[in-house]
Amino acid sequence: MLTIAAIATFCLTAIMAMAGVGAAFILVPIFLALGVEIHAAMATALLLNAISTSVSTTTFIRKRLVEWRLAVPILIVAVALSPVGVSVSQGLDRQLLLWMFSGFLIFASLMMLIYSPKPAPATITPGSQLFRGMGLGGVAGFVGGLLGVGGGSIIVPTLVGSGVEPKRASATASFVVVFASLTGFFAHATLSEMDYALVGVTGLASALGAALGAWLMSEKLKSGQLKYIIAMVLLATAIKIVSGLV
Repeated sequence: MLTIAAIATFCLTAIMAMAGVGAAFILVPIFLALGVEIHAAMATALLLNAISTSVSTTTFIRKRLVEWRLAVPILIVAVALSPVGVSVSQGLDRQLLLWMFSGFLIFASLMMLIYSPKPAPATITPGSQLFRGMGLGGVAGFVGGLLGVGGGSIIVPTLVGSGVEPKRASATASFVVVFASLTGFFAHATLSEMDYALVGVTGLASALGAALGAWLMSEKLKSGQLKYIIAMVLLATAIKIVSGLV
């Protein structure tokens, strides 16, 4: 079991790290299929998200790819509004929300493939960046809490669509996902006993996969290639969600 989990974690994390999102949404069903208890599976996957995005974000920071004037307000507002989304979700039809979110992901993936936004103006003011980051953080945090998903799949296409260069969009989202994943990890870790052998093996695989993905993204891939990878990740996320609904 540990070998399969490690290989899956390494491969999927390397791919997701290039797009600036975590692999938890794919790793959870894999862990469940291997016999891991559901809360332990969720906690482990979210911890792996935090590990992988921490490793990849370190590379992105060193390469100066993180847009800090966007990343910080996105993070603060997302963390503040995520609990609001969780609270609101209690009274709504979760399946309808997931169908709507899947539709957004499919739309976003198609836009990534066919739409070429104009680059954001170099003269954009700090105030404009602050308000844009706060608005995006509010949407990502609220919707993430509402649906129980990471905000990376919302942040990346929105930033790219607004003119942020794809590498910078992925790097900025990766920074935010570190803290969002840790918040979710602590919530689920209190509900089940962790499998520390699984955590150790997959944690190492996650770190190595993230290092590979971050290197490929920052050194080898062109913006057009990265946009295609992001689109495929968004589409895969939508397919995974829909498969759980039908």
